[in-house]
Amino acid sequence: MSMRELDRLKVVEAVIEQRLMPWRAAERLGISRRQIERLVTRYRAAGPAGLISQRRGHASNHQLPEDLAHRALSLIRERYADFGPTLACEKLWECHGLQLSKETVRKLMTDAGLWIPRRQRPPKVYQPRARRACLGELIQIDGSDHRWFEERAPSCTLLVYVDDATSRLMHLHFTATESTFSYFEATRTYLERHGKPVAFYSDKYSVFRNTSASKTGQSVTHFGRAMYELNIDTFCANSSSAKGRVERAHLTLQDRLVKEMRLRGINTVADANAYAPSFIAMYNARFAKPPRSGFDAHRPLRSDEDLDLLLTWRETRRVTKALTVQYDRVLYLLDDTPGNRAWIHRDVEVWEYPDGRIEIRAAGQILAAQSYDRLAEVDQGAIVDHKRLSHALQVAQAFQAQRDSRRIGTAPSRTHRGLPVRANEAQPGTKKPRRFTVADMETAILEVASKAATERRSAKARG
Repeated sequence: MSMRELDRLKVVEAVIEQRLMPWRAAERLGISRRQIERLVTRYRAAGPAGLISQRRGHASNHQLPEDLAHRALSLIRERYADFGPTLACEKLWECHGLQLSKETVRKLMTDAGLWIPRRQRPPKVYQPRARRACLGELIQIDGSDHRWFEERAPSCTLLVYVDDATSRLMHLHFTATESTFSYFEATRTYLERHGKPVAFYSDKYSVFRNTSASKTGQSVTHFGRAMYELNIDTFCANSSSAKGRVERAHLTLQDRLVKEMRLRGINTVADANAYAPSFIAMYNARFAKPPRSGFDAHRPLRSDEDLDLLLTWRETRRVTKALTVQYDRVLYLLDDTPGNRAWIHRDVEVWEYPDGRIEIRAAGQILAAQSYDRLAEVDQGAIVDHKRLSHALQVAQAFQAQRDSRRIGTAPSRTHRGLPVRANEAQPGTKKPRRFTVADMETAILEVASKAATERRSAKARG
């Protein structure tokens, strides 16, 4: 008997000896009271053997027929011996009409020795990679989200730039989150201080690698495009151990840097960024290694490389017949000029700068435009002394409280400017503007009227 059946035997004997009520026994075993009565009947008829499962020793009703399993395995041995279970399953159905689940095919291939489960495979060997020879030949970059200020301030992200040849800290930049604009800011400071490295080595974060390239058709990210225009190569590591120098630097920084900032009373991102150069000098004096070659591979910025223009977020948009361009739920009205009319039904670029400026550009020129933000909030301070207008604005504000005012998901993160992290899901009780109905408007009007009446009664009671 199995352990489960032995437990049942003890409970059934307790029921027969009237030491346990049937309903209590049913709760203990997780079965119905009627099943307890069946077990008692079987025990009285056949003893403990009556509690053994009647299915033991019998083939499963869902067992794969032996001839079908033999035929499928013969085909796999003959034609698909080097195929994976999923692909072999597809070919059995497409070419031979055998409809089996991929897990059934996997079990057949595993039992026959044609497939080794992942857990049984020998571990991969990752041999250490030799350091690069020169300073600036390869810079490993990564972000570390941590409680850098411990309990004195919220957690933030530290962008770390480590030289592969020497393990030197090249740059540290504290920011709210790891985003494209945050890397633009950090990289700009790096380029102005050290020059252009040969290549940046990063992980597969969406800043460096487009995760939706198959859907959009664009495989280059905004960061990658900017580095390409600066003639800096970018590579993505397949694993964390591949960029182990920056990963190990994270562990050291999360220990030493946190304590150094605690001793100095540093509690803000601005103060931490101001202290970073001093810490980098101390860190490099202790942990940096000498390079094999004394050549510095950094290159100076050329006079025609304007970082203000290169380090931007760029989106392509099409000009409508009404001379409008939409970007991030903001409608841009192009000035009605002959030059702008030439771009009707043609693509232009929307450039967003790290400081929040937006420009519409085409053929190297800036197109004059006025913006109309559909998500702009009503300013209560701008309400004039007019009863009807004030009431209308109050209704508008009631609508705004129920409106889903998130920007589009493809827009860049703007946490580097102090804006909050963009929510992925809509807040409860909000909905898109197009979802509002006449009933919603009537409800908002009644709420505003009820609130105004309550305020009048309160004022009258105080008077």
